[in-house]
Amino acid sequence: MTNNASPLASRPALALLVLRIVLGITMLAHGYQKVFVYGFGGVGGAFEKMGIPMPGVMGPAIGLLELLGGIALIIGLLTRLAALGLTFDMLGALLFVHIKNGFFMPTGFELVFVLFGMALAVALGGAGAMSVDGAIAARGSV
Repeated sequence: MTNNASPLASRPALALLVLRIVLGITMLAHGYQKVFVYGFGGVGGAFEKMGIPMPGVMGPAIGLLELLGGIALIIGLLTRLAALGLTFDMLGALLFVHIKNGFFMPTGFELVFVLFGMALAVALGGAGAMSVDGAIAARGSV
C-alpha cells in the first residue's frame, strides 16, 4: 500500500498544528487579558504582590510575550522563538507563583505545567509543515 498523502496532511504536521493552535489561543487570551483588561499597571501591581522580580518591567513584558507569542504560534511564524519564550514564561509562573500551592487547580500548578510542556514540545518540534515557517522552509528548498 502506497501513501499518496501530501506532506501537509501528515499526522505529525496535523499534531503540531493542533498543539500550536490550542497553545496559541490559550496564551493569546492570557496576554490579551494582561494587556487590555488589567493594563500594564495592573499586571505590574499583581506581579509585585506575587513576588515576581522587577514587576513593573516583567508584568508588561509577559503580557506582550503571551499576546504576541500566542499570535505567532497560531500562524506559525517565528514559532520556535515564541514557544521558547513561552516555555520560560510558564517555568517562571510555575516556580514563582504556583508550585507552593501543590498540583491541583484552582491555585496549583497543573495548568501551568501543561502549558509549559506544550510550549517546550513546540519549541523542540517546530511549527510543522502547516505554518508560515513551514511555507518559508518549503519555498527555500525548491
